[in-house]
Amino acid sequence: MSGTMCPELMNMEVEFSAQNGSKQEKQLSSSQRRYYSFCRRKSFAAFVASKRDFSVEGGNLCWSCCGQTYNEHTAIHKHVARTHNAEIQQLTQVEYERLLNQLEEEPETQQRSKEEKKKSDEVDISMWIPDISHVSEEQLTSGPGKVLLYYHYCQLEDPHVMCAWQKALCQKLQLTGKVRVATEGINGTVGGTISSDGGAECFTDLKVGVYKEIVPMGVDPDVVSYQLAGVHLEPEEFHKEVEALLAKGDSCSDTILLDCRNFYESKIGQFTRCLAPDIRKFSYFPDYVDQNLELFRDKKVLMYCTGGIRCERGSAYLRSKDVCKEVYQLKGGIHKYLEHFPEGYYRGKLFVFDERYAISSNSDIISDCRYCGSPWDRYQLCSTQSCCQLVLSCPRCRQDALTACCPTCQTKERTQHEGTNHKEECECTSGRPRIPQDV
Repeated sequence: MSGTMCPELMNMEVEFSAQNGSKQEKQLSSSQRRYYSFCRRKSFAAFVASKRDFSVEGGNLCWSCCGQTYNEHTAIHKHVARTHNAEIQQLTQVEYERLLNQLEEEPETQQRSKEEKKKSDEVDISMWIPDISHVSEEQLTSGPGKVLLYYHYCQLEDPHVMCAWQKALCQKLQLTGKVRVATEGINGTVGGTISSDGGAECFTDLKVGVYKEIVPMGVDPDVVSYQLAGVHLEPEEFHKEVEALLAKGDSCSDTILLDCRNFYESKIGQFTRCLAPDIRKFSYFPDYVDQNLELFRDKKVLMYCTGGIRCERGSAYLRSKDVCKEVYQLKGGIHKYLEHFPEGYYRGKLFVFDERYAISSNSDIISDCRYCGSPWDRYQLCSTQSCCQLVLSCPRCRQDALTACCPTCQTKERTQHEGTNHKEECECTSGRPRIPQDV
């Protein structure tokens, strides 16, 4: 109970935190602000609870902080709100990121009516499962490996039927990976022995579920539909557009080549002269557009992503703002472009969301080691247990035990073995603006 916020202090805490958090919250939509406010209250209560002093005899409530002892809820809450706002903001951001990830990754848990469930169960999906009796068990488990990326936007009356079929099919073919199904379509990345090089070893397990969106942008598909997407350009057409853009050089101010991927993807590979927003996840893309509208006003926009699926919703959102002159997108994404132009205008590695992290079609290295600055583009996870950031650390620096994503995590890595319990914090996240201003 000691971590629960007193009702009379609820408004006071909000006012103190809002003074420094208002800029952060102004960047959020109304629903996101509700999530952020919840995370702030939770973080505040947790911080107060961590200051509880259990050494006091008699079982009386007591808190110790900054060398002082507090015997009342009011006193400790006022002290924390006035003195530790920076720590609360950092804890709030971590909790908010965790909540967003959970909302994006968890399938929809809304209860279906008995009629809907009965209707789904009545569909015989066995007729959609191919006969593979001619394929041996050895071929399914130890043959040449491949990774298959596929998506299709279409209206699905019952995504749960599609979900059941995809799960049964993947299990039958012994595939691993992830498949997202929604009323707006299907999106899958699976690996097995059955196309870019890879295999079942690229994914640890199989996840098939029904979600609100087949790619998490954080915007209701009923509000901004894929049907509003930009004009699709074949790789050859997109190549010519980029060629024309580069030929004009700095004199071309009416066209933007927009990379709608995350910063760690574009960091190791991108099209020449592109605009690559410094965002951590695709669900930040709508806010990026909203806060940089003047950047796109009266411009021709050429968009691209890994396989094309993010551009479907991303271009639709951009078009919904009615500021661009034209919006085009690369059909099939970078994957398809590299099949036609392996030595084209895309340079560096192509980031992929599996245990390979990246694939290459040319020898260019456009990124550097985080520590020594030498050319390096092979990601590995931060060595700190509580951090999930990716780090570019060359072999020489790794030999010197420089394996964390930033100095903060590097320090935590050294002290972890001493049994110190650290809170989650990272310069890579706390020092990065959530939504960059590129206008």
